Amino acid sequence: MGRLKRKKTTSKKKKDNGAPVQADNKAAPAHRPPAAAAPAAPSKKGKIVLFNRAAGNNAKQVTGKQSKNIIDKSLQFLREVKVELKKVTWPSRKQTIGSTAVVIILVMIISLFLGIVDFGLSSFIRVIL
Repeated sequence: MGRLKRKKTTSKKKKDNGAPVQADNKAAPAHRPPAAAAPAAPSKKGKIVLFNRAAGNNAKQVTGKQSKNIIDKSLQFLREVKVELKKVTWPSRKQTIGSTAVVIILVMIISLFLGIVDFGLSSFIRVIL
């Protein structure tokens, strides 16, 4: 699932010939290729150990800074859930009642079938033994 990013406003300037030119924006590009593990500065609580994902090591030593990162990721996840739930088309009351009735009827039919098969097989086993 992709992360939702806030839109950054970019101002555009026009040259004399009318071609738009993007202003010098020091924001990072939207997509960066995965880089090798860069060593992080040690914190007061302990070293932050990063592993290269390309090497298959996803483990990180948890420190105070990283636990804050977990909270940020959790909040970002909840924001994404809220956005996705707004996109859901919820069924009407009539559709919900109709679907529930179909499910209940099918459960009764299947349970009746399994009961008959169970009774038949158990009586067959009694005859054999």
